[in-house]
Amino acid sequence: MTSHRSVLALALLACCAPRHDDTAREPESQMTQRPTILIATTSHDRKGDTGEPTGAYLPEIAEPYEVFVDAGYDVEFASVRGGRVPLDGVDRSVPAVARFLDDAALVARLHASIASRDVDPSRYAAIFFAGGHGAMWDLPDDVAFQRVTAAIYERGGAVAAVCHGPAALVNVRLADGRPLVAGRTVSAFTDDEERAVQLDRVVPFLLESALRERGAHLVTAPRWQPRVAVDARLVTGQNPASAAPTARALVELLATLR
Repeated sequence: MTSHRSVLALALLACCAPRHDDTAREPESQMTQRPTILIATTSHDRKGDTGEPTGAYLPEIAEPYEVFVDAGYDVEFASVRGGRVPLDGVDRSVPAVARFLDDAALVARLHASIASRDVDPSRYAAIFFAGGHGAMWDLPDDVAFQRVTAAIYERGGAVAAVCHGPAALVNVRLADGRPLVAGRTVSAFTDDEERAVQLDRVVPFLLESALRERGAHLVTAPRWQPRVAVDARLVTGQNPASAAPTARALVELLATLR
């Protein structure tokens, strides 16, 4: 009788004891990482031969950043050379800019940006190219960002750009050799807007014209008015006023891709 009770007690202990197998680790294995959007920028800090400073336009980083974070995305930063990002449009009267600048850790993250050559495209749901006139000098010919952009798009992710950010797209080609923008409806800083700021003879090319030459269909709004174009998994915006609307359109698109 005693032996029978001992066997029963051992059986109960075996059933109730904590398990240290794969089942015990199941909650950890089922944890899902939040999707990440990569905000990509120029590293160029001068307007041609003028000597005037330029860089990435901070409102086109700060406003989209808030849209993405509020929508539940993680955000990382990359630039052509990596490290510190030259900034233009540092205006605290823009609420999102003030909030961005007041977050020392966030500013430090921006200025520790990943170099384009070190970006792993498989980690991102989307890439978002911020503008700023600096983009016209280094983004079009950055082979690393071209590779990253094509890879994200061709594996089903989204590509977005605003203002001068679409300069990053003019030389992107897909696996079949076609330009990414060929046959696509896009929006970007217009030739008219470039003339209005008297930089049409300073920038190395006119962005609207270059996109048209690659077969893009440009849609435009009057100067400084917001305009966003969404075509398949490509989202583009015309100017600084389009920064937040372009980011929101990207978030809406990504919701359909999950």
